[in-house]
Amino acid sequence: MTRLRIRPARLATLGVFALAGLIFWISFNTAHGTDLRSDSSMLRLSDLIQERSRKNAELDSSAAAVRSQVDRLAQRDSGSSTEENRKLSGLEKDAGTKKVSGAGLTVTLDDAPPNATAQVPGVPEPQANDLVIHQQDLQAVVNALWQGGAKGIKIMDQRLISTSAVRCVGNTLILQGRVYSPPYKVTAVGEQEQLQKALDSSPAIQNYLQYVDAYDLGWKVDERKSVTLPGYSGTVDLRYAKPTG
Repeated sequence: MTRLRIRPARLATLGVFALAGLIFWISFNTAHGTDLRSDSSMLRLSDLIQERSRKNAELDSSAAAVRSQVDRLAQRDSGSSTEENRKLSGLEKDAGTKKVSGAGLTVTLDDAPPNATAQVPGVPEPQANDLVIHQQDLQAVVNALWQGGAKGIKIMDQRLISTSAVRCVGNTLILQGRVYSPPYKVTAVGEQEQLQKALDSSPAIQNYLQYVDAYDLGWKVDERKSVTLPGYSGTVDLRYAKPTG
């Protein structure tokens, strides 16, 4: 029996019609006056994002357990000297894959109340963007803490490493595949006086504090006598960069 073959031109035509039909369906659905803020499909998408975030957290925990086991087996069977093991342990600590403990600080940032008004005479009434934590606010705190000699930093419950990206979408934080809502807690292990000095001298943080005064954004710094940061448990493979030298 001869099998019919679909010509590329005909296949492309079918694809165009299918795409046109999809666009028509989307337009038809939107034309019904759907409220995107209360649409059930948007709520389902939000639920899906939260579920994926929980699943990623479970996978991170599982991966950390497996990695710990692999590391123990590798160290047992490697035949490395004591000096080599000591050097490797130091590199792992510097890379952020091992937990670190000590004194430090926790910085908490939070959105302003939804009904916030200007708290300082002469300051204009706030726009929506004035009342939420932005990516640059979190990044400013992280940069200042590194500048202050932090031995390790975590945001919420996740350890940061050199390839960690702090991204905010709307009023949510996406960090290493997981989603968080404010208030955001940034915790660093290090010498408290130096960490606080770095926060106080950061121009970006000083700018943020003006919004704290003007619109009641959240800002709190707590000293921690003893805190333990978990080791980073995600992948450490470089996808778009490679070491030099």
